[in-house]
Amino acid sequence: MKIKNKFPKSLLLVCIFLFIAGCTQNVGLCPEYPYVDLSDAEVFAEDDELPFRFPLDDPNSYRDIKYSATFCSANRSELDAPYSYHAAEDYFQPAGTPVYAMADGEISFSGPMGGYGWLIIIDHPQANLYSLYGHLSSSRWYRERGPVSKGDLIAYLGDDYENGGSLKNPLIPHLHLGIRAGQRSDYPAKDEWRWMAGWINLCPADIGWLRPSEVIAGQKIPEGGYAMPEMDILALWGVEILFGLIYIAGGLGTFILATRKNKPIWLVLGGAMCGIAGLLFHKDGWMISPLLFILSALLLIYGILQFRRRSQPAE
Repeated sequence: MKIKNKFPKSLLLVCIFLFIAGCTQNVGLCPEYPYVDLSDAEVFAEDDELPFRFPLDDPNSYRDIKYSATFCSANRSELDAPYSYHAAEDYFQPAGTPVYAMADGEISFSGPMGGYGWLIIIDHPQANLYSLYGHLSSSRWYRERGPVSKGDLIAYLGDDYENGGSLKNPLIPHLHLGIRAGQRSDYPAKDEWRWMAGWINLCPADIGWLRPSEVIAGQKIPEGGYAMPEMDILALWGVEILFGLIYIAGGLGTFILATRKNKPIWLVLGGAMCGIAGLLFHKDGWMISPLLFILSALLLIYGILQFRRRSQPAE
């Protein structure tokens, strides 16, 4: 008796896709970085001719090396676990300390981000950089999306219970400062290449992260801006491409089945689910969220039209 192979071909293709995407991410070893002298950093804020400034005013915040984690410092929670590396620099200051834009740019993200409290990201197209400011206060004033100039106040450091911590597990107030080549939209929302990264398994310098103190102290913008690293499309966008394909396939399947079965309610429910998913993905900064909104609108509109068509009396 011949046994049929019932393993879905679509599932096989998904597995192959994920395997290829995972294999393209090479884990590198991070070098140790010496401390950068920022003894003159307060001058950067006063000189309008310089492109960058340090985002905190107090010189002691960047002079006395009170970091919980320097750029590319290694950490692992268990002895047999792989190392993870810090993609930023941490600077300790009291809650309520003002935080300023490090350069001219456009705030492309301002919102809550899990363990980082309120998060603000500024794109700096003139340098092909984006800067990332984590552990900000959600209860105090903060800037929304829009243009900013170097030295503009953007937010304040958060209290220990709102900056990614909680009343049960408070987090010492500090600024998590990250700088990366490219713009936020050049990177996905998930996986090791994600635009919001604190601790990652890949060496941050290999995927575009730069040492903030070195960039600010250097006060130089390369011709054409900072160059992004060479990127494999699957390693970079594999997760979002996969989710996009799944939702497109689901939307098309819903459309076909609802049309054949004459079930407009399926179109409405499918459109509502895509819309909810789009909102959730948009909150986390996924670039596929506009696709889900479009798919949701098409399903809802067609479903409503079908309902109206059925409700019209036959001539």
